[in-house]
Amino acid sequence: MSFINNYFHETYYLLLEMAPYLLLGFLIAGILKYYLRPSTMRRFLGGSNLRSVINAALLGVPMPLCSCGVIPTGVGLHRNGASKGAAVSFLISTPQTGVDSIMITYSLLGLPFAIIRPIVAFITGIAGGAISNKLEGSKGNSYLNESQDDELPKGLKKIPAIFKYAFVEFLDDIAKWLIIGILIAGLISVLVPDNFFLEYLSNPYLAMVVMLLVSVPLYVCATSSVPIAAALIMKGLSPGAALVFLMAGPATNAATISVIGNALGKKTLAIYLSTIIAGSFIAGALLDNFMPGSWYSGIMSMGHEHTILPQWLMQISALVLSALLLYSLVVKLIKRFQGKPANSCEMENQKTPEILINIEGMSCEHCVMSVKKGLSSLDGVENVSVNLETKTARIYGVVDIDKITETIKELGYTIKEEK
Repeated sequence: MSFINNYFHETYYLLLEMAPYLLLGFLIAGILKYYLRPSTMRRFLGGSNLRSVINAALLGVPMPLCSCGVIPTGVGLHRNGASKGAAVSFLISTPQTGVDSIMITYSLLGLPFAIIRPIVAFITGIAGGAISNKLEGSKGNSYLNESQDDELPKGLKKIPAIFKYAFVEFLDDIAKWLIIGILIAGLISVLVPDNFFLEYLSNPYLAMVVMLLVSVPLYVCATSSVPIAAALIMKGLSPGAALVFLMAGPATNAATISVIGNALGKKTLAIYLSTIIAGSFIAGALLDNFMPGSWYSGIMSMGHEHTILPQWLMQISALVLSALLLYSLVVKLIKRFQGKPANSCEMENQKTPEILINIEGMSCEHCVMSVKKGLSSLDGVENVSVNLETKTARIYGVVDIDKITETIKELGYTIKEEK
């Protein structure tokens, strides 16, 4: 019983620390969504020089997109005018951090980590983009397809749209992984003995290698990685090794590696992975060897040292966040058992042609929205239903299968043939 009590106490404290900053990060994410138009991004990234690579990193660092959600965006930018170097810079810098994860990094790991993390993401993004331009050529596509711009609301209509995206659509994208991250952090705090890493993995460079081996193939979003990193540091992991986990974990996973290799080529994939691995390792080594240890003393108390918010605000924020996460999970469970859109019965009665395809590479709600939007734009399509759990899409209407395949490929995904 004491284990359960300790576990819930640690998990609840993590939630209290994270909730206010996470809600603020969600709101900023919604503002970015509706004030940074896709066409504006493409114009900044359309050049074939170092400036476009820097612009891509600048735009990518605050963007709250995970490693899988950023893929269709980055690939789409390249197909609509951005140079390959700019696309690589965006793909590297974006998933490593974001406004929401920066807020959580500050709340749990302190101000130095909150500053260092986006700086490392920015530098590695520029490095990867510059190398890509050097080795693969910097020429971008010759046109900008402005017709693909989202029809963004204007005036006061932006306000409900911002809140809907921030606290419904975007939260849906990371809800499961955020919950998993908090639960894992609570388990680490309770199960792993104090100074575990000091005793069994005291060499910081070996610890960094282990973190790389764990981080690269697995999926962990930038936000959910923070409580895990904080719990690991409490158990003796060096700040540098924790930084490796924070940078490499969110930027890579098996699905992302597959999609980048297919959409941008094996050479680009090699540059992408090499830059992330080398950049995170170098940053971790610099952090351990040259930064004052006093900068990270607050981590040992999981945020006790720098908590400045009133208790009532933290408790209300935790309650609101918990309600939003619960709502997201319930809706996802309902959708999981809905293989067809709400009006599918009506369509079946009208004998509307239906095409069912299996899609490889979809990992989050951003993927679902990208696929649904792309397929809905095809001539002859009456409705589209995309199911993330089954990795399938149902297309209702009369449409050429070759056009469907081409659209899926342009979005950065592949159609899986049934055996």
